[in-house]
Amino acid sequence: MFDPIEKLKEFIRQPSVSTDSRCAEGMKGAQELVSGLLATLGFSVEVVKTERHPIILAERRGEPDWPHVVIYGHYDVQPADPLNLWKTPAFEPTIIGNRIYGRGAADNKGPLITNIAAVALALEANPKLPLKITFLIEGEEEMGSPSFPQFLERYADRLRAADFVFLSDTALPNEQQVVLTCGLRGLTLFDVHLTGAKGDLHSGLHGGVLRNPIQALAEILASLHTADGRVNVPGFYDGVLDVHPWEREELKKLGADEAAYADFLGIDTFYTTPGFSPFESARFQPTLEFNGIGGGYQGEGTKTVIPSKAFAKLSCRLVPNQQPDCIKQLVMDAIRARTPKGIKLEFVDQHKGEPYVVVPPGRSNTPANQSPVLARAFRAADSAITEVWGRPPLYLREGGSVPIIAEIKRVTGLDSVMFGLFLPEDNLHAPNEGFNLDVMKKGTETTRRILVALAAAQG
Repeated sequence: MFDPIEKLKEFIRQPSVSTDSRCAEGMKGAQELVSGLLATLGFSVEVVKTERHPIILAERRGEPDWPHVVIYGHYDVQPADPLNLWKTPAFEPTIIGNRIYGRGAADNKGPLITNIAAVALALEANPKLPLKITFLIEGEEEMGSPSFPQFLERYADRLRAADFVFLSDTALPNEQQVVLTCGLRGLTLFDVHLTGAKGDLHSGLHGGVLRNPIQALAEILASLHTADGRVNVPGFYDGVLDVHPWEREELKKLGADEAAYADFLGIDTFYTTPGFSPFESARFQPTLEFNGIGGGYQGEGTKTVIPSKAFAKLSCRLVPNQQPDCIKQLVMDAIRARTPKGIKLEFVDQHKGEPYVVVPPGRSNTPANQSPVLARAFRAADSAITEVWGRPPLYLREGGSVPIIAEIKRVTGLDSVMFGLFLPEDNLHAPNEGFNLDVMKKGTETTRRILVALAAAQG
């Protein structure tokens, strides 16, 4: 059995930033490390080439009646910038107390090594474990998984033979409480570009003569929400599913403190959809957010110009029954209708992802045709988590997005069991990212028990 912490250190040392062409060697190193590790565990490893970064497909085959789990993860990471804010080198793993620091430690290298270690322990104890396992590990998650849809279509038949997907790319609310994530918001992103005059103009000579693109942009963006925080786009909320009572009750068990949350965010007032608490809004409601804005002079001092151009970056987080293309079109139509005369409007489309929801067994809205193996997996996870962590998991939707989960469901029909392993203080996508080694240890044992329980229940 390999040492998971030492292997994680090796993994973090590979600067596998998928969006940065300068990190090609780091991407290759990370992929080869994972491929080699799985090969040493007896998996048949295929490195599937794509137009960008390869996908690792590693299989442990078995008898037709064995249950079959697909374990998903990704070996790419976010850029480490700004490097000056890191207390330790971003790609040199450093252990301080019970935490290991480094880019990708929590997203997703630590959780991925945790799950690989769990498989290794299960197979070491029983090399004939009656369980088929497929690892599906991509290298483009942090750039929107552009190669994944084509890969899914190509390998759909092989993946449909599985029973469910298992992954650890979601969150824990705290070190003591596990959440089995039951929903992820979808998203759609695009940029808005406004142009007025053919070039920047002197604001003294030409001020008061023409529409300023920054003013037009500010007015348009301000119109996209009502004063109470709802999205002011016709049809935006059409078809949004009601929240089931069991989901609200499950969220109450979290015992979340609004004052502590506000303190964590550094704010003194919440701005939520009417009728929803901040914790409900972040999980159950769609959003329209402004992620970036620019135009005109940005340097030191002043420059009195009427800029020719202004832009904004928009994103919408979506809930079940909202389709990314439909919502994007509704928002674009609203912007188009509110763009004043004298201003040229252009859109630049970005990536998107479908929302996803899975209902655990025994709920009021559990599908009648739910896979029996999926139901067993949820029950095995509930039991293992309760035994290892000392309390049962909560079943909650999460505000974030993992678009490939909905894509896997669309193409293969497979649902997912999402066992979160990173914490709020792990600083995902930010300087000083870390991973709790106690969580890693308990996560390894939990996943091992889930896999063993699934194998024991076969037949």
